[in-house]
Amino acid sequence: MASRYYITTTLPYVNAKPHLGFALEIIQADVLARWQRSLGKEVFFNTGTDEHGLKIYQKAAELGKTPQEYCDESAEHFKALKEKLDLSFDNFIRTTDAHHIAAAQEFWKRCDANGDIYKKVYKAKYCVGCELEVTDSQLVNGRCPIHPNKDVETIEEENYFFRFSKYQQPLLDFYNANPDFVIPEGRFNEIKSFVAGGLQDFSISRVKEKMPWGIAVPGDEGQVMYVWFDALVNYISCLNWPDDEKRFTEFWGTKENRNAIQVAGKDNLRQQSAMWQAMLMSAGLPNSKQIFIHGFITAGGQKMSKSLGNVIDPVRLVDKYGTDAARYFLLREISADEDGDFSYDRFEERYNADLAKGIGNLAARVTVIAKKIGASMSAETALNPEVKAEIDTAQNAVGLLLKDYKFNEALSAIWKVINFGDKYIEKTQPWKTLDTAAVGDLLFTLSQIAEMIEPFIPQTSQKIKKLLAGEKTGILFPKIENSLEKIEK
Repeated sequence: MASRYYITTTLPYVNAKPHLGFALEIIQADVLARWQRSLGKEVFFNTGTDEHGLKIYQKAAELGKTPQEYCDESAEHFKALKEKLDLSFDNFIRTTDAHHIAAAQEFWKRCDANGDIYKKVYKAKYCVGCELEVTDSQLVNGRCPIHPNKDVETIEEENYFFRFSKYQQPLLDFYNANPDFVIPEGRFNEIKSFVAGGLQDFSISRVKEKMPWGIAVPGDEGQVMYVWFDALVNYISCLNWPDDEKRFTEFWGTKENRNAIQVAGKDNLRQQSAMWQAMLMSAGLPNSKQIFIHGFITAGGQKMSKSLGNVIDPVRLVDKYGTDAARYFLLREISADEDGDFSYDRFEERYNADLAKGIGNLAARVTVIAKKIGASMSAETALNPEVKAEIDTAQNAVGLLLKDYKFNEALSAIWKVINFGDKYIEKTQPWKTLDTAAVGDLLFTLSQIAEMIEPFIPQTSQKIKKLLAGEKTGILFPKIENSLEKIEK
């Protein structure tokens, strides 16, 4: 079991193109998947698209398409991220896939058999943007704070409900038994407080006549599943659950030995760490092992939104500056437990300082000097104890920091080695002394930097390895003279 590693992102809705926040999430998951593979683990990395629900139905109608036509076209934008962001995911699930639909219905049946599904008439306020019920206390000026540009709707109908309230104490017991279940700690405290405050049963279906775009409720063709109930099941349907119990157990794990790591934004905290966990308990399945919650990306200090015109397109960013530049900025600039801000000025500053003048300059200097004096990497480890100690410290730090999802601090540890390399060149001045041993140590240092950066900026890692093999790669990171924002002005 320990030799396998399961990781999944949330599934973004297809009612809009990929945004920078989801790019951050899937890149973070990719780093973890690559790192675990480097440790010899067999990795299953899942992502995909959430394709049911009211806002998908409304968007398709707005465009004069059927919901399936709209979903088929929109899902391609998310599939394209694999190449654009150099992702290594193993599986791309769509919640309109036939197997997922069957798995969601089986999951429903198991919860129902456990006495956790019942039907009642209810009236509630509902945010279409979140696809969640909201209370007056959650609203700001009568609107959802996460989707302030959308009207809150009132729903009054007969639906099926999930006995969420039944799982208040089981969830609290589970949290107490697993003190690192949600990372960072502040988010864990937030969800524990939410659950301790009392849980309300939530609606898990919609009347088909009003909103037909969803998975049919087993035994009741007049109702379709609520989008969150359906979509959350993707985390196990992607493993071919319930048909392939062996595969499911190998990667998701057992109740005694859980494997599943989930990455999600802070607006998904309640759904992933409480709703989904209660649903798993109801269905008699193991809980997730751990959930990492990341913050939002703001633009100029404001939440990104179409109405404000400050949404950053990750594909466009990559087309202009390159995949690794985008990956590096998001991983280095956004901390694990806080929101992070994006601006083109900051992007340019970070790119030029760390990439062009940092790793790009060191790789060029070391390989040019080595070629000039005929030096080579003659040993598998550095000869100089000072060099070896610097590398060992960084390698140990990176491993520990990635365990805590501290991507920015892990990169900072690697960049200390890059700074050390620059100082080592100035200290030894091998272009004057023709000290081949010193250059050999620098070549070894560069090779270890290439290994350490592979999970974060894999294309640069490969280019450095080619440089060390004597191949031409061109300039790793040409200096940016004007940011995209300045060019457009």
